[in-house]
Amino acid sequence: MKIDVRSLTKMALVTALYVVLTVVFAPISYGAIQVRLSEMLVFLVLLDKRYIYALTLGCFIANMYSTLGPIDMIVGTLSTFIFLELMYYLTRNLKSVILKLIVSIVVLIISMLPITFELHYILKVPFFVTLWTTMLGEFISVSIGAIIFYIVMKYRKR
Repeated sequence: MKIDVRSLTKMALVTALYVVLTVVFAPISYGAIQVRLSEMLVFLVLLDKRYIYALTLGCFIANMYSTLGPIDMIVGTLSTFIFLELMYYLTRNLKSVILKLIVSIVVLIISMLPITFELHYILKVPFFVTLWTTMLGEFISVSIGAIIFYIVMKYRKR
């Protein structure tokens, strides 16, 4: 994969935006009850696979500020990378933007499973309650992101 300066700049901006949105809204970005607004950016992966790397790096940097410490940098980052790859591969041949968004949302909600295990193990929070709260938080953020992405894509074609 060849990356030119323009693409690298876009990737750096997405990475920085992910970090800023996560850290600025830290009270709702970390923990058993979280709505990580930076997750709205994940739909950029539907436009270019390279954003997987930008978002994964953004997650890694943002998780440096997590109260869970290095384990969140590892588990959270790996989860982000694996599920963004899965999202990309499951949606790459779909023609309908709406179907791509629906499949992506499902994948992203499921991506909260490893995060829930991490939170349960480290913080000793109840597993199923935490699974529900993290999945709900992810659903909220990615649904907002999906709506914004859909509107942008609708008007982009004109």
